[in-house]
Amino acid sequence: MKNARIVSVFFPDLAMDRWKRITAAQRTLPDEAVPVVLAAQGSHGPVVHAVNAAGVGRGIMVGARVVDVQAIHPDLHVEQADPQGDQVLLERLAHWARRWCPWTVAEQDGILMDVRGSAHLFGGEAQMVRDMHSRFVMQGLRARLALAPTRGAAQMLARFGAQGVICRPEDLAAALAPLSVAALRLPGDTVRLLERLGLKTIGALEGVPRVGLMRRFAGVAEAVNPLVLLDRALGRSADPLDAPPDAQVMLARVRMAEPVIDPLPWVEELAGDLAAQLARAERGARRLRLTIYRVDGEWRWRDVATASASRDPAHFVRLVVRKLDGIDPGFGFDLMTLEALRTEPLALHQDRLDGGRSAGADVAALLDRLAAKLGPTKVTWAAWIESHKPERVEARVPALVGAVQGAPEMLRARPLRLFDPPEEIAVLYAVPEGPPARFAWRRVVFLMTRFEGPERIAPEWWRDRSGTRLRDYYKVEVTDGRRFWLFRDGIVGDARGGDARWFVHGVFG
Repeated sequence: MKNARIVSVFFPDLAMDRWKRITAAQRTLPDEAVPVVLAAQGSHGPVVHAVNAAGVGRGIMVGARVVDVQAIHPDLHVEQADPQGDQVLLERLAHWARRWCPWTVAEQDGILMDVRGSAHLFGGEAQMVRDMHSRFVMQGLRARLALAPTRGAAQMLARFGAQGVICRPEDLAAALAPLSVAALRLPGDTVRLLERLGLKTIGALEGVPRVGLMRRFAGVAEAVNPLVLLDRALGRSADPLDAPPDAQVMLARVRMAEPVIDPLPWVEELAGDLAAQLARAERGARRLRLTIYRVDGEWRWRDVATASASRDPAHFVRLVVRKLDGIDPGFGFDLMTLEALRTEPLALHQDRLDGGRSAGADVAALLDRLAAKLGPTKVTWAAWIESHKPERVEARVPALVGAVQGAPEMLRARPLRLFDPPEEIAVLYAVPEGPPARFAWRRVVFLMTRFEGPERIAPEWWRDRSGTRLRDYYKVEVTDGRRFWLFRDGIVGDARGGDARWFVHGVFG
């Protein structure tokens, strides 16, 4: 990028700094002289993910097995690492860093910012870099910063250069020349190869004729090719900063001239404002949060969910009003907000040609009101599961979780009513290799007149425990015209139990 000014913020101890900040709020930290490591699961047991200054002083390395380190250092203090939490913190810091410029990106161990055109707002580049460093330190984070004309150069100087270095375009080559080739963030084997060739610094690598190196690294991917990375760092090839857009916040708020107790009069205004924002963005809300901010500094909130994306303000009001009774206003509140926590695309459309509402919208609204009144887990509907076991085909799921599913295509007739669990029957006489000719169920004896089957259903080996037996199902009609769905659990000689048992699993209508 022409005239770019990139700041790279490198957090060498992010995991440990975050652990210290969280732990200090809950309990006393270990003494500074005690070696502390954060352990993550490796291929052969826990390994060191991060280590504090005392551990570094004792030679503890990241990647070492924890059991080996404990054998050498019996006083080692081990805590569990949280790499996902560290990455979430980086993402939050990247958005927070937009106080300095609008283009920020989180990377694996730091943040990149394109501050082109922003430095004068903070008194110049030097003053801005100092402000960045001090604000990260105030958050308990050790940070190394560098400002350079290219992304690669800023990353290299932040990790291998002096703290807070500011590199001008005309000084770029000279600033990178004394750095180790490891600053290009190459794989270890590539770094060792270059060092064996005597190319230990960026300046030495730049001074070698490119033809020979191009042949040597012709088949290497761009992401780990030293020549490609060097060209990007020196500005010879493009390496743009692709910053993600800000998260779209759909929030309506209303301020009161003086503290009030009852939030009801302002709900309709909030719902209308939020619905208008959603309409402009062509989105619908799936989850809403109403928050009141009390005059004593506390706040209270209530969440509601919708079965389908909606931006109907009247529907929002009906859902939110049901949640107002449990909110404690304290001595009053002077600010209230309604936020769409989760949204989905919802294009502007007309439900019907006559202007009426569709039946589907009415059903979704009914589900939302029932869930708001009874609870999100109390309102369920059927979901179809991929299984050939009859009792597993249908399951109940919360109505607000997914969409209605059509019934799967049945290749064979199934009874309308299934018993859960199947009820065992007493066989009085059985047809050889067939269903029982006479059986007793619920103290009533039945005589079979005809049957259809068998339909064999095998155990699901990925789900059933070992020893589960085969089933042979029969559709049986008895003398009074009723039809049953029977199955024999197991076959003779299957080495999975004793004699086969018979059950009635369903009744045909």
